[in-house]
Amino acid sequence: MTMATNATRSDTPGSDFARLSKKVADAGLLGRRPGYYTLRITAVTGLYAAGWAAFVLVGASWWTLAIAAFLAVMYGQVALVAHDMAHRQVFRRRRASELSGRIAGASIGMSYGWWQDKHTRHHANPNTEDLDPDIGPDLLVWSPDQARAATGLPRLLGRWQAFLFFPLLTLEGFNLHVASGRAMANRRLKRRALDGALLLAHCAVYLTALFWVLPPGMAIAFLAVHQCLFGVYLGSAFAPNHKGMPILTADDRPDFLRRQVLTSRNVNGGLFTDLALGGLNHQIEHHLFPSMPSPNLRKARAIVRRYCRDLGVDYAETGLVASYRLALTSLHDAGAPLRRTRVRA
Repeated sequence: MTMATNATRSDTPGSDFARLSKKVADAGLLGRRPGYYTLRITAVTGLYAAGWAAFVLVGASWWTLAIAAFLAVMYGQVALVAHDMAHRQVFRRRRASELSGRIAGASIGMSYGWWQDKHTRHHANPNTEDLDPDIGPDLLVWSPDQARAATGLPRLLGRWQAFLFFPLLTLEGFNLHVASGRAMANRRLKRRALDGALLLAHCAVYLTALFWVLPPGMAIAFLAVHQCLFGVYLGSAFAPNHKGMPILTADDRPDFLRRQVLTSRNVNGGLFTDLALGGLNHQIEHHLFPSMPSPNLRKARAIVRRYCRDLGVDYAETGLVASYRLALTSLHDAGAPLRRTRVRA
């Protein structure tokens, strides 16, 4: 079962979510938007190709680092399109969604199968300890309990992780590639042979292009700028969505509607914010209706916000800068036990 169907089938017809779902469906917001996605995919594909064409034309010049920055943004945009494809926002059928998602993932060096598995678990249990892979203590700690149990690198970084968060995002692009590669050892991953072949092809073509067109030092500089800025962009697009929101436990979870709304945060802004964040700034609506096309999320916001107000369910919404401040404050608070331990030592 896919992400899109996991959520919508989790409640009974008489539930709060079912009644909200009927309101949204009656407003016509669950229908596909082929014209929008044709335009968006064409634009992203064209700009992605133009970036690499400019890379070849500029050649061995330090101006190529500006192209690296542009391509970092385009890699982020491709990732956001792949996200919509994985949720079946673009195509209704699974085969078309998986094919297009794998092509998009391969173009930025990401395993579609690994990411879909990880993201499905996140959607089912957002901000839930031991269930949401996005808040696992792999490098940072997300709660005081995780801080007290931390060892190794999370324990070392956790004391000052709020100050290190954005610098660490420069590694997120590399981490995406490494995690995708490591996932190929997981025998439970569907179509891992295909994903592995696509990852190897991307790596071979990417590195060959860099070291064929540029001298070694310049190629390494391009790689560093491109991947570091890609990581910062990707992390900055996803960080406002859940960081700093309540963290649940597996034994204390509310119903589907409250589980999704109370752990998610919307980010205010206009069409530029929608474009830069790929619609993920409407995170509450996205988590409630994962298969809803991203341009419809803004329209669904008024319905969902009013419905939550009538139910007395907190609906979190803030500006982009404020969302980062809340996320960093939460990280700082989560690391407090480690700072106290250091003082006592």
